[in-house]
Amino acid sequence: MCGISGIIGSKNISGQLLNSIRNLEYRGYDSCGMALNNGKGISVKKNVGFVDDVERKEGLSRMGGKMGIAHTRWATHGSVSQANTHPHLSCRGDFACVHNGIISNYRALRESLQKEGHKFLSETDTEVIPHLMEKNFESLKDVEKAFVATLRQLEGTFAIAMISIYEQDRIYCAKFESPLILGLGKDANYIGSDFNAFIEYTKTAVILDSGEYAIVTGDSFTVKESLGMEPVEKETINISWDVEMSKKGGYPHYMLKEIYEQPQAIVNAMGVDREKIREIAEAMARSERTYLLGVGTTFYVAKYGQYCFSDISGCFLPSISSDEFTNLAEVDEKTTVLALSQSGETYDTLSAVRFAKERGAKIAVVVNVIGSSLSRLADYTVLQGSGPEICVISTKAAVSQMVILTRLAAEFACARGKINESQRDEIEKNLLQLPETIQRMLNEKSGFIHTLAHKYSHIKNWLYLGRGIYYPVALESALKMKEVSYVHAEGMPGGFLKHGTIAMIDSEHYAVVFVPPKEDKKLFDLTMGSIEEIKARKGFVLGFYFNSLDMNNDLFDERITLPSINAVSAPFLQLVAAQLFAYFTATALKRNIDKPRSLAKSVTVA
Repeated sequence: MCGISGIIGSKNISGQLLNSIRNLEYRGYDSCGMALNNGKGISVKKNVGFVDDVERKEGLSRMGGKMGIAHTRWATHGSVSQANTHPHLSCRGDFACVHNGIISNYRALRESLQKEGHKFLSETDTEVIPHLMEKNFESLKDVEKAFVATLRQLEGTFAIAMISIYEQDRIYCAKFESPLILGLGKDANYIGSDFNAFIEYTKTAVILDSGEYAIVTGDSFTVKESLGMEPVEKETINISWDVEMSKKGGYPHYMLKEIYEQPQAIVNAMGVDREKIREIAEAMARSERTYLLGVGTTFYVAKYGQYCFSDISGCFLPSISSDEFTNLAEVDEKTTVLALSQSGETYDTLSAVRFAKERGAKIAVVVNVIGSSLSRLADYTVLQGSGPEICVISTKAAVSQMVILTRLAAEFACARGKINESQRDEIEKNLLQLPETIQRMLNEKSGFIHTLAHKYSHIKNWLYLGRGIYYPVALESALKMKEVSYVHAEGMPGGFLKHGTIAMIDSEHYAVVFVPPKEDKKLFDLTMGSIEEIKARKGFVLGFYFNSLDMNNDLFDERITLPSINAVSAPFLQLVAAQLFAYFTATALKRNIDKPRSLAKSVTVA
């Protein structure tokens, strides 16, 4: 959940290095810093704040050097302070290090080093690394051997980049489960937590595997195993993302840009090869049990998938939050686990997948990042292709995964003989209508939703209600409101309301209700019953419904009317509208849209 960058080249790289951590800022943004070898020693500048704030305070771009490392931090060990900001130095300043992840045995290492006279300046687990490097180099007199000895002393999940005064033409880096990638350029080589660190400079990359380290120079790289120091042959990959996909493109925030990119994200999801979908569906159909797995937004996407599989195939596939999977799941070689993650690096999901894999389960994953840790653990991988999502809050990646789950549910139902190929094709035909309808809704309704959100931005508590497949839509929509606006919003099934929560309903309590198309008569009638219960107690109702409805509008205090669409696609339209409502509420409250407080894009720690 922090961003690592490193660059080594033939000319001053401080400007490039600064730009690199700007592009990684969505991974962590409470502080940042850079360390460069300027030929005379290692110079470090760092401070709290966003990258541009630190640039104004410290003048990062004015640092000189042809080799350097940099870091954007999301605090885990130690408060947000200049002392805790990366990079960290050894006592003599001969080694500098940046780190992402957790050193789980850092307390014991720190105490041992302090007894030997090492002076620590921070509260972080990271600082043990340069001190260990200094100690090991004193005895081994070789930077590479000292680096490997240090790695062998560390426990946990982490990625590291390190420079020293002893080898001014090399950056050392290592990966133990946390993401780390090399970028291979013409005039320089790069290190990054993800492709955004260097995509402006090169699209050729090498993905490190867990337990590997690399020695990177300006024109070469070597990858070795951490245990045996044996060289490893690595293949290069070409990154398909365009640089402009990571830019705002005239939008005030990445979140809004990515909401508007959802039609294209759906087109890309529909373009995923059917054979990849079928391969997973058939593996699930052969299994005695299948679990849908995710955490945060991807758990709500998994819960959407649970309803989708039930609706289309009549089969119950439980969705479980990744962090609770080991407490609930019965896993053996007759199990398939379908895991969802945008980054493919989410700690809780990786832990759950490893737990399942150790017990013989087949692993299928849907991810948005090529070469991610999760995809490398999987037996089956779907790369959803929704492009880089820079805003910390997920929008287009989640909708893309919902499309893929719908396709999987239809293919699974086919494999189980619950529907025929013609019925499957009809479901996909309905999904193909989505991009145009969402685009029309965005064009026609965004102004109205903006006005409505500003009008009610003072409300402190919202209740989000949905029935059936609209329940996970309510959960995810409430999460968007919480994440981006810091306004309390609680999602729950409509039928749950009368089992306790209804006691809260009065003229001061505000509810959002997701109303299905009237053609879905059972869900529609049940949802309208929930609205009646709220109105009987003088509660406020904001209804999200479709313009084909012929109904008593007096039930709604406010309404967001959406274009008519088929029942398969209706939940998507509701969710996109709710994303806009959360976004505009947050802009009215002047929140930090793309980098909400306390959040990070890739949660890579326990």
